[in-house]
Amino acid sequence: MKKIRVGVIRGGRSGEHEVSLRSAESILKAIDRNKYDVVPITITHEGRWEPFTISPDPSGERPVDVVFPIVHGTYGEDGTIQGLFELANVPYVGAGVLGSAVGMDKDVMKRLFRDAKLPIVEYWTVARSELDSFLQAKMNDLPYPVFVKPANLGSSVGISKAHSPEELPAALQTAAEYDRKIVIERGVDAREIELSVLGNDEPFASVPGEIIPSNEFYDYNAKYVDDNSRLLIPAPLANGQVEEAQRLAIAAFKALDCSGMGRVDLFLERSTGKFYVNEVNTLPGFTSISMYPKMWEASGLPYTQLIDRLITLAIERHAEKNKLRTKY
Repeated sequence: MKKIRVGVIRGGRSGEHEVSLRSAESILKAIDRNKYDVVPITITHEGRWEPFTISPDPSGERPVDVVFPIVHGTYGEDGTIQGLFELANVPYVGAGVLGSAVGMDKDVMKRLFRDAKLPIVEYWTVARSELDSFLQAKMNDLPYPVFVKPANLGSSVGISKAHSPEELPAALQTAAEYDRKIVIERGVDAREIELSVLGNDEPFASVPGEIIPSNEFYDYNAKYVDDNSRLLIPAPLANGQVEEAQRLAIAAFKALDCSGMGRVDLFLERSTGKFYVNEVNTLPGFTSISMYPKMWEASGLPYTQLIDRLITLAIERHAEKNKLRTKY
């Protein structure tokens, strides 16, 4: 039986380059070599592809049958690389162009959640060019503490917590270094609950996990630098809470038109017991100790089988799309 050739794409031009390399290394170690021929493809910090192997060659042979892009952040999970694969007509793991793009933009993502009647935390969006007028109008009226975030970035890069009006200008300036659009969210005293979602048209959710951050919130340092954050899998929740969390995770995944995989982050407010949908990460960390695969392992789907399932979903979605008429 002919093996499926999988291009594992890693690296990229974003600040999450190193995180991507770690995710890809785990995939390369765990993928079933009896079933797949693997072609590692690296995108350098400067944007060079080494080697460049996704386009069909003149003989009509495709160097890879499917790609597994594990490129986190800008130019990787924001719809840009997915658009390239669509143009090349190559199957690829994960969300499509639309789901990837809106999953990266925290402002547009929250609008879609709101339109789908999903519970979200109160938030405000401001353009970098309008920071001064926003401060004049809103600085003393926000419900502190607030979180200030670049709209289009992952791994908690550029995020600050402003506890008072005096801390807001610096937080906005930090976020503005990374994006032209900034999101300000009301801070809630909440537990951080995460779920993994898998599937295309009929996705299903894993058991929930809970993050106990080592810092005041789950920032970059707590995620990747120190070892003091704790991950509880499964999260200590009542049965009804588990079902509600899974329902919200699947609804959020569908609201963004996602496919393949996504990690859905929820807040569980301590005082009210209410869930809020925070965000969907369409290309979550994929090391063997990352939350996405760990929650599937706790749900009965081991890491190697998860990789296999994601590749199958990518090929199935591509075959469905190729049934569509392209001529009239």
